[in-house]
Amino acid sequence: MRCVIARYPFDLTKSEVEEMLKGIRPEQPVSGPCAVISRKLYPVKQVGEVITKQDRRDFTAFEVTRALTRLGFTCHETPPAPATPAPVAPAAESDSGPESTSYIGTTLG
Repeated sequence: MRCVIARYPFDLTKSEVEEMLKGIRPEQPVSGPCAVISRKLYPVKQVGEVITKQDRRDFTAFEVTRALTRLGFTCHETPPAPATPAPVAPAAESDSGPESTSYIGTTLG
């Protein structure tokens, strides 16, 4: 698909972008516009720098986001919040002391 980034046309496919980013670690922490590529969250400016081989100051995050969205990638304005586990209910406390039903070591009778 033909995409224009920083006034230069690029013919890109989704698989080509994934291949270009293979082996490149996403910059941390990710803040601002980002894209999910190969199950990893990348800043769009980092992606733009890799696919265009230009300095990040030469293009906007919007240009790269628009191109990545057209190629079928999921893009976000800000990183999605991490999934938080469901809260665990505290164990009920009894007034009769710990393990009140344990008969180990006691003599019944």
